[in-house]
Amino acid sequence: MKEDLISRINRRDALKLSATALIGLYCPWLAAKELNVAIKKTIPTSGETLSVIGLGSSRTFDDFSEPQIGKELTNILQVFFDQQGQLIDSSPMYGTAETAIGQLLQKVNGKEKMFAATKVWADGKQSGIDQMQASMHKMGVEVMDLMQIHNLRDWRSHLNTLRDWKDQGKIRYLGITTSHGRSHGDLLDIIAKEPLDFVQFSYNILDREAENRLFPMAADKGIATLINRPFARGELFRRVKGEDVPGWASEFGCHSWGQFFLKFVASHPATTCVIPATSKLKHMVDNMGANYGRLPEARERQRMIAAMRR
Repeated sequence: MKEDLISRINRRDALKLSATALIGLYCPWLAAKELNVAIKKTIPTSGETLSVIGLGSSRTFDDFSEPQIGKELTNILQVFFDQQGQLIDSSPMYGTAETAIGQLLQKVNGKEKMFAATKVWADGKQSGIDQMQASMHKMGVEVMDLMQIHNLRDWRSHLNTLRDWKDQGKIRYLGITTSHGRSHGDLLDIIAKEPLDFVQFSYNILDREAENRLFPMAADKGIATLINRPFARGELFRRVKGEDVPGWASEFGCHSWGQFFLKFVASHPATTCVIPATSKLKHMVDNMGANYGRLPEARERQRMIAAMRR
């Protein structure tokens, strides 16, 4: 028994050491920020704060059976918590992502800091209930911090359930999501009529449609926002391939294009948390760099937009 305990402790220490060493390798300046306070935004309906950089799991946590992949994903989670990340977003739609998160969390330190978010993606009230219960079991949480209706699917049935669950203390917050611009009109109608804690949608430096109505309405209604696809599924990196990050971006703590794109999204006044997804540790380390320093001001945001027009 004692030897097993020592073995577990050693594995945890080795994992943290490995993650810390990789921070020094991929992002040496970030190691000096360990004691700094992460940038946080406020959830309007409660006053609770969240670090602006969260973690998505779409297309990244759906395969963890191979030992090397599992190790990479475990290190990703460790770096996320070490660098003061909180919100992890998933969905039954993302293959085995919920199961992967739940199992891999057992191997990392700091998981008690997690703000767990997932979604219901089913037709019918009882199917939704069954799916949400399964999601909570897979992710290993007794109370889900945030349950969202995925891509507006059967939202009327599920919204009633979520209200009941919130009253019963089974979830802390409720929300609704879309990753499709064509659904923004329907989403706006729901936001206008229904009391929500969170709304999730896509927004990035090239696709700024959300600035016209979604952000203003969310702000007016006091609804927190989660932003998906901040890199436009890699399109932003293809646009700047071979180009250096503008030197002036270091004034607000950007040392890479990834941080440049994330801080643009996070700096919108109505953004609460950005949820980039990755299966590569070096990208996780880089993303978390956007969790520190300061956010661009309005004039700097315009300069960032202009830099992408070249």
